[in-house]
Amino acid sequence: MKEPSYIMWNKDITINDIPLVGGKNASIGEMYSELKQQDIKIPNGFAITSKAYWHILESANILKELKSILEDLNQSDLSDL
Repeated sequence: MKEPSYIMWNKDITINDIPLVGGKNASIGEMYSELKQQDIKIPNGFAITSKAYWHILESANILKELKSILEDLNQSDLSDL
């Protein structure tokens, strides 16, 4: 069985990877690819994936508690946030 991927390298990230790495990291991946094509030398960075986030919550056994804390959150109330 293949291990889940907890990081993705910028060189491998496209705008289609928003669900895996979020919008900002997907944009960075797109920018990285575009700049490399223009021979602009930049280091290849990486993004932590959503799989890593969920793995941490589950392995630390805190998902249930986190859900409980956020259950009554009023997203319209800035002080509650």
